[in-house]
Amino acid sequence: MTRVSLESTVAAVRPADQPAMAAARELQARLTKPAGSLGALEELSVRLAGLAGACPPPLPTPAAVAVFAGDHGVHAQAVSGWPQEVTGQMVANFLAGGAVVNAFARQAGASVTVVDVGVATPLPAALRTEAAHPDAGVPDGGVPDAGEPGAGVPGSGAPALVEANVRRGTRDMTVEPALTRDEARAAVETGIQVAERLLDAGAKVLLTGDMGIANTTPAATLIAAFTGCTAEQATGRGTGIDDAMHAHKIAVVRAALDRHAPDPADPLGVLAAVGGLEHAAIAGFILAAAAHRVPVIVDGVIAASGAVAAAAFAPDAVAAMVAGHLSAEPGAAVALTHLGLEPLLDLGMRLGEGSGAVLALPVVAAAVRVLHEVATFDSAGVSEK
Repeated sequence: MTRVSLESTVAAVRPADQPAMAAARELQARLTKPAGSLGALEELSVRLAGLAGACPPPLPTPAAVAVFAGDHGVHAQAVSGWPQEVTGQMVANFLAGGAVVNAFARQAGASVTVVDVGVATPLPAALRTEAAHPDAGVPDGGVPDAGEPGAGVPGSGAPALVEANVRRGTRDMTVEPALTRDEARAAVETGIQVAERLLDAGAKVLLTGDMGIANTTPAATLIAAFTGCTAEQATGRGTGIDDAMHAHKIAVVRAALDRHAPDPADPLGVLAAVGGLEHAAIAGFILAAAAHRVPVIVDGVIAASGAVAAAAFAPDAVAAMVAGHLSAEPGAAVALTHLGLEPLLDLGMRLGEGSGAVLALPVVAAAVRVLHEVATFDSAGVSEK
């Protein structure tokens, strides 16, 4: 596969198709139901028609989840109660099919691909694929194939591993930039390449997932940088911390913002200064979905921080985004408000992994299926109001 650059991907992002959206609204008005009775599902179907440029839009199946995994130098600032090695251990759990996202994906019929974009601990040899970074040892610079034939491909039940480690975790953003610009670009383009591979394999909807101990700290910092909110407004309790550690975490986020003064007009610079490798990869993943006019269901606060970065690169990318759920992390609500997105579910979740995005998948599919299958008043011989 020919490698796709950040610039060409951004250039391919286009606004929503207004005639298709008008056609979807007109069709909704003729379906055998009271106008507006499906609430948010109606507007979602209209948005998806605008994205696809067709009414009705394609059914969002098969579905593919990409779980981007990375570690963080800011973990040294004691912002999480979990040891850093848990990231690599959870990668093994994903690949064994034992995590929550695996269970939810089996229920929803979605494939799972795990991408090591920045895990600090080298993965055990038994988990590894033949290829490493997208530029290394892969024809044409494409994302490497997963180890098991068909693994991670939509319709396949086996999780896949893509090794694309840009570096073994970020630097401590309170001391120095978390990444160089080249490293941030490599992570963004890894996300683009993963999306391209899944779309080439037949995926019709992409879902964001993440794993990384301490990754809610850079997520909060990114959200504050891109939206202009305060550290207090963006920073939550992550995997569960007490009041004292939460206050310390807010101070860490504030310190990183003060040190780097990230400029939202330079999204690559923001990702380099205070981002994580998985956050940057998610931004690229979303941009690729938007460039191909395919919906991408955004998960929780980590995905939301990648989404605001993607929107900074290409504002029209928001047309491809579907907010799967409202994370209990406060930064998620800030980010979704900034993007103008309404979450489909609100279950008080804050797990990550892509769990909330997968739970929202049947809702997204139902919104589209209505336009395909529900009869109109004329065709059904039903009297209108």
